[in-house]
Amino acid sequence: MPWAYILECRDGSFYVGSTGRELESRVWEHNHDDDLAASFTKKRRPVRLIYAEWFDAVEAAFAREKQLQGWRREKKMALIAGRGEDLPRLSRGGSGSKARTGSASPQGPQPPPIR
Repeated sequence: MPWAYILECRDGSFYVGSTGRELESRVWEHNHDDDLAASFTKKRRPVRLIYAEWFDAVEAAFAREKQLQGWRREKKMALIAGRGEDLPRLSRGGSGSKARTGSASPQGPQPPPIR
């Protein structure tokens, strides 16, 4: 089952990833498996899952991961908090230019965000 997800690290930083496997297993790997964890999360353990989106295809989850990685922290925080109405405003850069606007919409039913 493909997922795009956001982890909060011990130092308060966010890690955005995606997986085509069970989400709980992937989070466990970030926390416990030195071979399979991302080097970013290995240095910032423990991590906790704070947001996830389910997709029908791994490619869609990966595209969403890349999109979220391009977002500023403030915009990620609005997504995590369920403040979708704030996302368009937060897409604008400080100089009035727009940030990336590419979109990767999840397919099929989605569970609510994990907080």
